[in-house]
Amino acid sequence: MKSLKNKVVLSFITIIIIIVVMLQILFMVLLRNHYRNNTEAILLNQLKISSELYSKYYSYRSLEENVSSNVDAFWNTTNAQVEIFDVNGNLLMDSIAVIDKQEVKEPLDVKEALKGNSSSWIGREKYYKDEVLAVSYPLKDGEKVVGVLRYITSLSEVNSTIKSITILFVAIGTIVIIVGAIISYFLAGTIVDPIKSLTNVAEKYAEGELDVRSELTVHDELGKLSDTFNFMADEIVKREKLKNEFISSVSHELRTPLTAIKGWIITLNSSETDKQTLSMGFDIIEKETDRLTNMVEELLDFSRLTSGNMKLKKRFESIEDNVNYIKNYLTPRAKRENVDFQVFCQPNIPEVYMDPDRIKQILLNLVDNAIKFNKSGGFVFLNVITDSSNLVMTVEDNGCGISKEELPRVKEKFYKGKNSKSQNGIGLSICDEIIKLHNGTFDIESELGKGTKITVKIPMITDRNEVVDEQD
Repeated sequence: MKSLKNKVVLSFITIIIIIVVMLQILFMVLLRNHYRNNTEAILLNQLKISSELYSKYYSYRSLEENVSSNVDAFWNTTNAQVEIFDVNGNLLMDSIAVIDKQEVKEPLDVKEALKGNSSSWIGREKYYKDEVLAVSYPLKDGEKVVGVLRYITSLSEVNSTIKSITILFVAIGTIVIIVGAIISYFLAGTIVDPIKSLTNVAEKYAEGELDVRSELTVHDELGKLSDTFNFMADEIVKREKLKNEFISSVSHELRTPLTAIKGWIITLNSSETDKQTLSMGFDIIEKETDRLTNMVEELLDFSRLTSGNMKLKKRFESIEDNVNYIKNYLTPRAKRENVDFQVFCQPNIPEVYMDPDRIKQILLNLVDNAIKFNKSGGFVFLNVITDSSNLVMTVEDNGCGISKEELPRVKEKFYKGKNSKSQNGIGLSICDEIIKLHNGTFDIESELGKGTKITVKIPMITDRNEVVDEQD
């Protein structure tokens, strides 16, 4: 497997090489054009001077006469090879006389110059080792073109200069690539080494060493990832602790009714047990069995919710039926606890599309907690009304309340507060999940020592046509 560091270094070096090569090519093209353009400009300037001299002092005679009389004053200002062509493109003179005039075909730059424009050409001539630059300029008698003056010069010196400068810049580019590779290696280390450190931490987490923490202190995305790793580890430890406490609590809560049932079975199995004791024993066994059943149902609900397998059985039903059930079911218990339990339900609330059993479960849990965490002589108030678009259910009490530190966590799974009398710490988390499945909201306001107010809002769907659309 290729290491990430090698990949990063290779990527950096590739980018550097591409940039250096592109700059080298661009520089060489610009350098070559610069030198050639300068050489062309020098030749063209000399051609203009010679052409003006010819037009001013020698144009009274024909070009052929000037050439035949060996008049060279108008073109001898240059060291370049000089060629003179007549108006028909025939070579009249070549200053180095290395070719036969009959073999010369009219060059393209000469053709262009005969039209009255200066022109240049770069190519190879058989009597030069390197490329040559030829520049042609029209010779005029007034406004009439009478011939062409052509200068030819070798580009060997220009090419040699370009080659020397190119070698120098290639050497500089190579040094830049080497230095860039070294810097890339160390830069890659600043990226890869923290990732390796985080990988080692993650591997230790996977092996169960949750006390390990990342010590990266960089202030960038990797530093944020390091903080996230540490936060994740803290949360895992916290949830692991909550899970263990939950298992311990559930085990204890299950053991208590089982112990009571077993004890009473032993007692009732005696032939000396009287009828009154039998009746009391069976009553206790029934209540403890119901208690066990409720605990198991709560655990099953929790399992379905966490696995996403809980399905609501929604239908249109009056909330008033649920409220009356809660009132009838919990009023006797409130009296036993000496708690004033008051219930109000707004009259004529339309039937609401909901899962009535789950709504009943929510209200039972909230009111049961309000009574459980209250004091003798306290009150619990269940209020069910509607606003513009929601069914609003409020449970308010003046019990022990919840501290500011614990309040944000009371809906967490397995959480049991300091004053909690909960069996397993999942009641409110189940309520929260059921409310979310109804697209509702669940708000808790509380002050330690003064009481708690819980507000549940469920969107009111009363139009059966909306339900048809939702199901479709």
